[in-house]
Amino acid sequence: MFKILVSDALSDEGLKILKEVKDFEVDVKTGLPPEELKSIIKDYDALLVRSATKVNKDIINAASRLKVIGRAGVGLDNVDLDAATSKGIIVMNTPGGNTISTAEHAVSMILSLSRSIPQANASTKKGEWKRSKFMGVELYAKALGIIGFGRIGKEVAKRALSFGMRVLAYDPFLSKNVAESLGVEVVELKELFRQSDYITVHTPMTEETNHLISSEEFALMKRGVRIINCARGGIIDEKALAVAVREGKVAGAALDVFEKEPIPPDHELLKFDNVIVTPHLGASTEEAQVNVAIEVAEIVRDALLGKGIRNAANYPCLEAEVCKKLDPYINLTEKLGAFAGQLVEGGFKELDISYSGEIAAYDLSPLTMSLCKGLLSPILKENVNFINAVSLAKDRGIKIKEAKTSKEDEFVNLIQLEIKTDKQTRVVSGTLSGNKQPRIVKIDEYYIELAPSREMIYIENLDKRGLIGNLGTFLAQEGINIAAMTIGRDKPGGKAISVWNVDSSVSAELTQKIKKLENILTAKGIKI
Repeated sequence: MFKILVSDALSDEGLKILKEVKDFEVDVKTGLPPEELKSIIKDYDALLVRSATKVNKDIINAASRLKVIGRAGVGLDNVDLDAATSKGIIVMNTPGGNTISTAEHAVSMILSLSRSIPQANASTKKGEWKRSKFMGVELYAKALGIIGFGRIGKEVAKRALSFGMRVLAYDPFLSKNVAESLGVEVVELKELFRQSDYITVHTPMTEETNHLISSEEFALMKRGVRIINCARGGIIDEKALAVAVREGKVAGAALDVFEKEPIPPDHELLKFDNVIVTPHLGASTEEAQVNVAIEVAEIVRDALLGKGIRNAANYPCLEAEVCKKLDPYINLTEKLGAFAGQLVEGGFKELDISYSGEIAAYDLSPLTMSLCKGLLSPILKENVNFINAVSLAKDRGIKIKEAKTSKEDEFVNLIQLEIKTDKQTRVVSGTLSGNKQPRIVKIDEYYIELAPSREMIYIENLDKRGLIGNLGTFLAQEGINIAAMTIGRDKPGGKAISVWNVDSSVSAELTQKIKKLENILTAKGIKI
């Protein structure tokens, strides 16, 4: 008998799926205080949540028999994924359930902005008849810039094209071939800002996308641009947006999400008549609620009954015995993908993955899944998991080629990733150390011995005396503590690379300062 706790409201259609299984005992207890949830979670095999329940480390540590956490929705910011992974708990979400709902809400916001529908409605209900006050604009022939071209971005594009709009898209993982087949133009981000009459964002919230649109970006835009955010609060700098609206640079904004929710009643943006706000309604349709409830119920049911694992954020599909042998390589490939993906520049076109040595005897599809997850995660965040990573890459027109050989070359086992973008080709190779820890051993033609860490700085430089010491002194002056450093070079006095493991976050401002130092060719902050 499996005991399942549903701690947030779930549609009856989802509950019915679970209750129909004779081996399941389903308890619905919503609104539990954290301490009460912590005290009872030890009795359950599965936990189903939406966004209200915060499944933190304390609760997970108290869950002695928990096998599965199912999140009815996309985001996993309310689940401590690291803690769950450490305890062997599978965490699954439903990334596709609210796609149409959110896309339609974004289009509704675009239409509302264009025709001042909420304002006209409020005015008319007050007994006014001010037709000239609510003069609108047409969508036809206007340019819509879509930042983030995943499932939701694509659905918004389809609807915009039906209005006769010109659609521009920016997505680091989007190939021109895929976009052009949909009638969409791929552009660089700055060019999107310059050309768009409307801009809508559909990216996850990450360190890279935090305040992706701020004062500098508003300065690039057309006067009279309209801004839409139905993705995540914080992608748009709300203070900078308020200034742009006040100065007339932005003709109107429509926001469904905010940096702080609920939005404070004294928020500056609430003072503008041409700013439309809704209380995080992107997924709030009857159909979306039913879809995510059914999907989360089905994936939790199948996982508990041993019928396969889908939409897992922390688990590739493997038999237990094989998983034990490949687990260190899964860790390696995820880090290898994350490192290489942040190293290259340009839009990804092709991944050539080579496996050599003893591991070639296994089914290596889980390693390719893990590598793709690492590659895409810095940008797509919770939208990518072990199960969907390969398909997400292919959806964006990224070709994936695999080759394997049992022949040992320089290493007993070696995984080599060659990434081809529209700007360059780079090769990164990794293996395991004697104690099964991941190591990056080659970057392009440079041999290196790198133990990947959470925060790193990658540097290309001229091999000149005193450079390493000067750089170490500079980082110390910037308050950056160095945990380790490794060097590779082609020849004395030639070109060299170095990777610095550091203890604190590496900002864009810091890397810009490093680039200005003598004999430094380039610098990148890399987070894994």
